[in-house]
Amino acid sequence: MSKPQSFDPKAYWSATLRLIVITLVIWFVVSFGAGILFRDALDGIHLGGYPLGFWFAQQGSIFVFVGLIFWYARRMDKIDRDFDVHEE
Repeated sequence: MSKPQSFDPKAYWSATLRLIVITLVIWFVVSFGAGILFRDALDGIHLGGYPLGFWFAQQGSIFVFVGLIFWYARRMDKIDRDFDVHEE
């Protein structure tokens, strides 16, 4: 995204809201989906001796969430820089 000539709060909010929605969808799929909805299908696969559904519910989701935090921060920083509202 190129820098706009003047700051457009609606475009900034739209970009921010889109990122929030994407982040929440990923969070939902990993936590609720992998741990509850898709558990039976994932339990056919074993990781470290444990069913994959159980592993996602107990440990795997934590790894995804930590990665999601860094991804969100990096993407939000890019949005801030694109709209020239970043911190120095």
